[in-house]
Amino acid sequence: MNIIASIFKSKCPKCRKGDLFTKPFDIKKPLDMPRNCEVCGQRTEPEPGFYFGAMFLSYIISGFALLFVALPLVFVFDWSVNATMVAVLFVAAVFYIKLLRLSRSLWIHISVKYDPEAANQTASA
Repeated sequence: MNIIASIFKSKCPKCRKGDLFTKPFDIKKPLDMPRNCEVCGQRTEPEPGFYFGAMFLSYIISGFALLFVALPLVFVFDWSVNATMVAVLFVAAVFYIKLLRLSRSLWIHISVKYDPEAANQTASA
């Protein structure tokens, strides 16, 4: 699996096989992660406050994505600013949890290197 697919599928950055988030999805705990990858044993939170940087990634990604929603509505479809704001808030609410998870996955993939041998190891080793 390549790095892009691994990021979007929220797989472990080290082995690209284990899941970063617990399954099944629980709406009460959308960012719940196992302590370690079940395949290679990589810690999902390498240090306290590790995902603080993911907040900035989330802000940047959502800013640009919502800008590409708002600009056509205002300049192409001639929507009012208030109607555009309602549409942007709706889109932001729909993709909120997916964006949080994506930014966390991207952040850990930036920090942890892929190890093709890690998938062959067991988590207990």
